[in-house]
Amino acid sequence: MLFDTTIFNFVFGLARKSRLLDGLGIFLAKFLPYILVILAIVLILKEKNWKNQVYVFAFITLSVLLSRGIIAEIIKFFWHRERPFVAMNFQPLAMPWSNWSFPSGHTVAFFALAFAVFLISKHWGVWFIVAACLMGLARIFIGVHWPTDILGGILIAFISVLIVKKLLPGVS
Repeated sequence: MLFDTTIFNFVFGLARKSRLLDGLGIFLAKFLPYILVILAIVLILKEKNWKNQVYVFAFITLSVLLSRGIIAEIIKFFWHRERPFVAMNFQPLAMPWSNWSFPSGHTVAFFALAFAVFLISKHWGVWFIVAACLMGLARIFIGVHWPTDILGGILIAFISVLIVKKLLPGVS
């Protein structure tokens, strides 16, 4: 697809030009997720009462499980899309954990987390969404995802969070 190749070549074309930028890209792609998980735990623990803590924990967890653990895995089972570094025969800045690229598992999981947090706290949610965007862009930068892997992951995460929000009764 021309869109994927053009955007990918632009973003990945910035790689290997600066050790600092490469290091930042690897950090955002591989290690920022751990920081987001820690911040989500802090957000859960900041809730005033235990019912709200349980609700926030359940909402976030079910959103991530539905998007990453179920929907993304079903898609990857049936659709085997090569990663850019395989299709274009180059060495990425960091190796991924799985073979198939669509949808981006990191993007699905962390946008689900970000959208869930946004519905709980707009202030924190905006920061989580910005971080998830940086992570998705970094996954392209390090050479392990096509842009549509990221966009598909965002869409799956958004739909999953809406489904969980609809099915999970709120705390009164």
